[in-house]
Amino acid sequence: MLNPNLDEIQLTREEYERYSRHLILPEVGLEGQKRLKAASVLCIGTGGLGAPLLLYLAAAGIGRIGIVDFDVVDSSNLQRQVIHGTSWVGKPKIESAKTRILEINPACQVDLYETRLTSENALEIIKPYDIVVDGTDNFPTRYLVNDACVLLGKPNVYGSILRFEGQASVFNYQDGPNYRDLFPEPPPPGMVPSCAEGGVLGILPGIIGVIQATETVKIILGKGTTLSGRLLLYNALDMKFRELKLRPNPERPIIEKLVDYEQFCGITQAKEEEAKQQMEMQEMTVQELKQLLDSGADDFLLVDVRNPNEYDIAKIPGSILVPLPDIEQGSGVEKIKQILNSHRLIAHCKMGGRSAKALGILKEAGIDGINVKGGIIAWSREVDPSVPEY
Repeated sequence: MLNPNLDEIQLTREEYERYSRHLILPEVGLEGQKRLKAASVLCIGTGGLGAPLLLYLAAAGIGRIGIVDFDVVDSSNLQRQVIHGTSWVGKPKIESAKTRILEINPACQVDLYETRLTSENALEIIKPYDIVVDGTDNFPTRYLVNDACVLLGKPNVYGSILRFEGQASVFNYQDGPNYRDLFPEPPPPGMVPSCAEGGVLGILPGIIGVIQATETVKIILGKGTTLSGRLLLYNALDMKFRELKLRPNPERPIIEKLVDYEQFCGITQAKEEEAKQQMEMQEMTVQELKQLLDSGADDFLLVDVRNPNEYDIAKIPGSILVPLPDIEQGSGVEKIKQILNSHRLIAHCKMGGRSAKALGILKEAGIDGINVKGGIIAWSREVDPSVPEY
């Protein structure tokens, strides 16, 4: 309802006081604040991006906020997901977010959807809202959100983050481009690391999330120039903003229905291939590795394929570091060949995925190996709790 009947919207005495700094802005004023109160916004995810944007949307006076998330708060979230607190660890994120939103603005209506957004439920969940804000961190959901917004004619306020870099735009607004104009095809699975693998500066999602909140408010007010047709790039390490023009592609396929986005992004095929490789690959548990280390045997080489900074955080005794990127580039393969000396090769990483990938590359080079299930996280949880879990 981006064009509500403002005569039907009234502010209470408390709201006049609460929003006084808005009301004296000519660009907002009483009419604009009524528009914010009448508006409904759906946020997909309450993670790094969803946390700050939800706080500011609630504070701005958005009348109805919907939240889609099925995750629980983990202690590792607290470095960046500022809507959650320590007391909420282990509890649903949407409940944590709702509690915080109502502390900021008790008048806000908060709708909760504790479910994964899928092709089966996306249209039904998104339809009642004026604007969708994408705070997700994976390609299948981004394409799903985009396509559902196109089919329903909803603006899609986009943001993404990784390491020290973020980007933001507004899709499907006033005949502007949509996400498929930025990424016509998804990247191969595993090419772009997740924040759990690549890391993220905790402050970064605050910047991008607030930009998303700003764009959302501007759309509701009908003021200013949005990021539609522009991709904003931010590098926190260098404190630089850049901007790229983005235009609709006249040759892009017409979106007629929602599809299987796991399959579209190659995730289904990658999982099948991974399962096949795991069936063919030798594995050992962390308990079996502990027994081997305690036995004093010296006929094996334990290789850690994580990044050097991860190795500095935590390591398994007796392991040597050969990062996966070095193995992918070939230098790591040569290094392992030189030091293996006919010993058994055992490889591990954080959780088992990167070491499996490394062993696949090494197998093609004629080197068989054994993967440690669960990696150093399993070692910390099941063998040696003194090893930090990160």
